Amino acid sequence: MDIAKVRELTDAELGAELVTQRRHLYDLRFQLATRQLTDHSQLTASRRTIARLLTVLTERGLDERLVVPTAPEPRKSAARGRGRGRSKEAAPKAATGGEKE
Repeated sequence: MDIAKVRELTDAELGAELVTQRRHLYDLRFQLATRQLTDHSQLTASRRTIARLLTVLTERGLDERLVVPTAPEPRKSAARGRGRGRSKEAAPKAATGGEKE
């Protein structure tokens, strides 16, 4: 993707394209590790496209964390922590060598 085409994208499209390109790079790295990748120049092209997208984000003064859509964090249930040892409050305090009670 050319820098001119990247500059034409809206902020939302820019974030979506960044997510898409990062996923593509992840897939390429996986193919490389499993020896399925035949065209190694795709790695360089993908990294450069990500760099172009990040450059335009910086030029516009946008924060990447606000533009890129993220999945909501999973909620932790209260029952998950049960049965996994003592809590931090119940742990004994380590005595230092020079202190006396």
